[in-house]
Amino acid sequence: MNESKNRKKAGGSLMPEIPSCDTVVSYSAEEYLDQWIPLTSLEEMAEKEYDVIIVGTGAGGSAVLWRLCEQWGESGKRIAIVEAGDLLLPTHAQNIPTLNGNRRDRFIRNPKLWKPINTANPEGMGDIILPSPAPNYFDEFTALGGRTMIWGAVTPRMHSVDVAQWPVSMAEMNRYYTIAEQVMNISQNFGKDSSLSEIVLNRLLNNGFPESMLLPVAVDLQPTQYGSIHSNVFFSSMVFFAWASSLGSFDLAVKARVINALVENGKAVGVMAMTRDKKAYRLKGKTVVLSASTFETPRILLHSGISGRAIGHYLTTHSRVEGLVTFQTADFPEIPGTTAILIPSTAERDYQIQIGYSHYLYEPRPVLKETVVWFGASGVVESRFENYVAPNPHRLDEYGVPKMEVQFSYSAKDEAIIRLMGEGVKRAAIASKGALTSLCSRVPGLVYHDMGTCRMGYDPAASVTNPYGQVHGVQGLYIADNSVIPTSGTANPTLTTVALAIRTADDLMRRGLP
Repeated sequence: MNESKNRKKAGGSLMPEIPSCDTVVSYSAEEYLDQWIPLTSLEEMAEKEYDVIIVGTGAGGSAVLWRLCEQWGESGKRIAIVEAGDLLLPTHAQNIPTLNGNRRDRFIRNPKLWKPINTANPEGMGDIILPSPAPNYFDEFTALGGRTMIWGAVTPRMHSVDVAQWPVSMAEMNRYYTIAEQVMNISQNFGKDSSLSEIVLNRLLNNGFPESMLLPVAVDLQPTQYGSIHSNVFFSSMVFFAWASSLGSFDLAVKARVINALVENGKAVGVMAMTRDKKAYRLKGKTVVLSASTFETPRILLHSGISGRAIGHYLTTHSRVEGLVTFQTADFPEIPGTTAILIPSTAERDYQIQIGYSHYLYEPRPVLKETVVWFGASGVVESRFENYVAPNPHRLDEYGVPKMEVQFSYSAKDEAIIRLMGEGVKRAAIASKGALTSLCSRVPGLVYHDMGTCRMGYDPAASVTNPYGQVHGVQGLYIADNSVIPTSGTANPTLTTVALAIRTADDLMRRGLP
């Protein structure tokens, strides 16, 4: 009897042979990923016909993608999404442990990621006292995910007063706000239990600011439970991409500049896109959704020969007055923590005030006798035809496309609101029992709340799209980004952009594809 049989006999039982565990899962060459998100080349895309082509991957475009994948699932519908920028980060910059405040700023302010629209005041990158007329500094962030990769994630709803003149009712907005808030994990608990937030909030509530509230922020505060990981705390478009990848399917191309939308017989039939080496590809699509940005979307429309008096006009943003307020830490019974408070606008007050909200980890914070808190007021800016973005035929970019230039100025009413904002910040500082140490106004454009250049409405002479984002007179051509917001209001615009984009996707599906 051999040695193996002797061992089995000595053990008192005959055990079957244990199979080898060296099986390796393998894929075909085409199935492996070369980066953290699957990409498709424009050359491959040009061989297909899509049901929907989405241009731009910021808040609006990614929200449309998510909604279509959520509703359509694996129905066989073909979706393409095209981004002019390159891969940047797989999550919001604040979710990267090594990016503290200093390193984050050195990374995201890299000029390689930004495209200036107007540099009338190129040195005006910091806070300045408002001159008259005000210089402009509008620019765009270009990368997969757009500005959602670096945004502050502050997400209040528009006030009903601001929406009153819109072609969408407040009830309808609230319905889609709720959907957006759920998928974006919006919470007021970011500053909860911080003694600085709680005590300053109570001071404001008791001293003339009864509307004050903890700041709504798009942060996933759910702890990991039962193995369900919640690691992407700060929301970005990558969350929409993750859901879309799990719920449906789509093709994504980066470094792909859309030059124009293709329209035949009053109907969208696709887009023309170019690679970085200037090769042009015609992408065929039954429906096109432009979510390129407040500046790029009107450029695409105009370069496509689409007419409309309002295209590029009614550019608006928010005015901004900022103050630094010092508090004595001895006034607080424990480690102060962060401040995250919002004083929303009212029917009588045309501005909101955001207080604090610091979220940089991984850097030492010595305990000091004083703490300095940022007070930032954002004001309504009138929607006026004479504020616009337009192509300059004498200045072409590397693709041979006219560059866009901005004409923007504050109205007398805007300037009056800015003065009121300054007084409001002073009163809020007094109400919160802090000492105001500085007060200044930001350059127009540097608030990064640009909107309105393709505003929605009923009248084609004063708007670019209908109330659902479809371009007047062009079947199957939609817009879903900041540019459709008809008036600025006072609230940060991203939540509104996402809510309207989801509503546009619903309308697109409800109407059925051409």
